[in-house]
Amino acid sequence: MEILSENLQQYLETHCEPEPPHLQAINRETHIKVLKPNMLSGHYQGRLLSMLSKLMQPSLILEIGTFTGYATTCLAEGLSSDGIIHTIEVNREQEEMLLSNFEKSGFNHKIRLHFGEALQLIPTLGLQNIDMVFIDADKKNNYAYFCLVIDKVRSGGLIIIDNVLWKGKVYGTENDADTNCFRELNNLIAKNELVEKLILPVRDGILVIRKK
Repeated sequence: MEILSENLQQYLETHCEPEPPHLQAINRETHIKVLKPNMLSGHYQGRLLSMLSKLMQPSLILEIGTFTGYATTCLAEGLSSDGIIHTIEVNREQEEMLLSNFEKSGFNHKIRLHFGEALQLIPTLGLQNIDMVFIDADKKNNYAYFCLVIDKVRSGGLIIIDNVLWKGKVYGTENDADTNCFRELNNLIAKNELVEKLILPVRDGILVIRKK
């Protein structure tokens, strides 16, 4: 979902870094083979994730929700020389595509792919001092994921949550369960004094959270 106009979106994409060939391939394959291809991060959001990762130069990233691996690869671009990204996907049917996409990207040696329910799986991974977390999975559990990882993120680390403007509904009059879920998430994060926070109007809204 794009909350920006099509013309503005095209202008932004034209004036940022080009989409690397391996990401173009993931984009095409996702739209051909996968249901709901709009869940893909896409060119402009992908360059944002890449830029944030490169600024952080993280040694450890956790991604919740892999989908077809587009955002995973973007985040991997900024990893330190010995850095690792752990990514969790609930749909095991994606495995073959994901492994192929990661190999083609050249970052497969930096990616650790896990399958399962993230709420159950994350405590078993033993991750601490995480530099970056990207949350883009089942939306009803966004705040639960935040609560689960906040103590595992180092001071100065980032937690990034996707889709927080929810098709523009959060600042409208809609009153459905999903919209209210995002309103509650945004309100709870806004009141949290342990973090700095900023919503970016990119695609469907990205909430960038910095742990103090």
